[in-house]
Amino acid sequence: TPSIQLSYDFRDGALGWQAGFADYNPDANVNDGFQLRAEIRQLPSNIGSGTGFYFQGLNRSDDLFMFMKRRLTPADGIIAGQRYEIDYTLLIASNACTFCAGLGGHPGASVYLKAGAAPIEPIPYGARQEMNVDIGAQSRGGIAASVAGDIANGLGFDTARPYVSLTRTHRHTRQVTATASGELWLLAGTDSGFEGFTQLFYQRIDVTLV
Repeated sequence: TPSIQLSYDFRDGALGWQAGFADYNPDANVNDGFQLRAEIRQLPSNIGSGTGFYFQGLNRSDDLFMFMKRRLTPADGIIAGQRYEIDYTLLIASNACTFCAGLGGHPGASVYLKAGAAPIEPIPYGARQEMNVDIGAQSRGGIAASVAGDIANGLGFDTARPYVSLTRTHRHTRQVTATASGELWLLAGTDSGFEGFTQLFYQRIDVTLV
């Protein structure tokens, strides 16, 4: 079976990716307490020109999952009932320093980047907005999302919190089988053990399905 290679450069907009937030209590988000945002936004000037897919959130639940998903169909080359191995290359921009103290966790090393896929649409549900697919918990991966690294950017403490572009390559630990209609969903996000404010840009996502 030939491989499928897909590239998404967020300088060109959202490109079919949808944002979401999970593992928090919406009823506790009074007065915008979690400060949740996800949008196409201009990149920081030191990163370059153009836009990225921006996420932010204050991890008051100590388990906030900020994610993006994209539906794939036969129009993308997906074959009904086919089992796929999935490789990711994620280009992100992070202002979470490596050599600095954290709050209930490290601002970079305790925010775990995850990527994977599922045959059904990943959706938060219930009182605590838990995911309907298995994403694991923080440093532990799950069936639908495995750990691709963290967002520590290699810098020391700086009050300006400069962004650094980081590349994370990852092979999802589970193979994923497309539905009988030839559908599956890509999934990427951050699972946080840092009890503070996280900001992140996704600049580009490349995916290979074999």
